[in-house]
Amino acid sequence: MTEQNLLYVQTSGVSTPERLYSPFVLAQTAKAMGIDAAVYFLGMGITVVKKGEAEKIQMGSFPSLNEIIDQSVAAGVKLYVCEASTQLIGFDKGDFIESVEVVGAATLNDLVLDADGTMWF
Repeated sequence: MTEQNLLYVQTSGVSTPERLYSPFVLAQTAKAMGIDAAVYFLGMGITVVKKGEAEKIQMGSFPSLNEIIDQSVAAGVKLYVCEASTQLIGFDKGDFIESVEVVGAATLNDLVLDADGTMWF
């Protein structure tokens, strides 16, 4: 039996901080359950993993978003950024935290087809 996997797609950006924690918390939970997990950042969602942005976000009694991202990466969650979105918004590949991989749009299609489930935020 192949390993199950879940894909979380983050389209919300830093202007909606209440929507940013869920993909990471769910991905960490999936990893703890033995399920492979990835987060794909698309559109304004790419602002979440721009260097310096996650450190500015802290909601309620949760740790900073940066801490949550670090925990996710440590748990083995893969992070992908849509290259077309970087061009659309005017970012460069070097603008992102080190733990992300900038990939082409076809990668999202492949990830969705391979996933056992997807959730969009």
